[in-house]
Amino acid sequence: MEITIQSIDELDKVVKALLEFSEGRKKMMLYGEIGAGKTTFIQKICKHLGVKEAVLSPTFSLVNEYTFQDKTSQKEQYVHHLDLYRLKNEQEALDIGIEDYLYDDSYCFIEWAEIIEHWLPDDLVKIYIKIFEESGRTFTLEKN
Repeated sequence: MEITIQSIDELDKVVKALLEFSEGRKKMMLYGEIGAGKTTFIQKICKHLGVKEAVLSPTFSLVNEYTFQDKTSQKEQYVHHLDLYRLKNEQEALDIGIEDYLYDDSYCFIEWAEIIEHWLPDDLVKIYIKIFEESGRTFTLEKN
């Protein structure tokens, strides 16, 4: 699926399309160059889910965790947001417990997932973000 937007104001429609397209999948990998808007998009997804905390880039912490109330069950749910840009090798990913994040029941959004490609679960969504013009973006969504 491909969605093109002209400005950040249109991100909500991409979030809604993604959540419908994902068919319940909670593991989402984001790909795109620096400045493509990966973190901004994750902020919008978290807002849509009901996360109340400020959603910030985990570039230096590597992992940020957020909570929200599931609208159906009213139970507290977790969102894990990882940024693997600074990792030098697969061992560093193992050291932060990447397998725990990939195989639990929580939402997990990973920026720069290329370093862990062969560990990714089968049931996930890949999101490719391409920049065009100053504020235009094309989102390509793929399911495994």
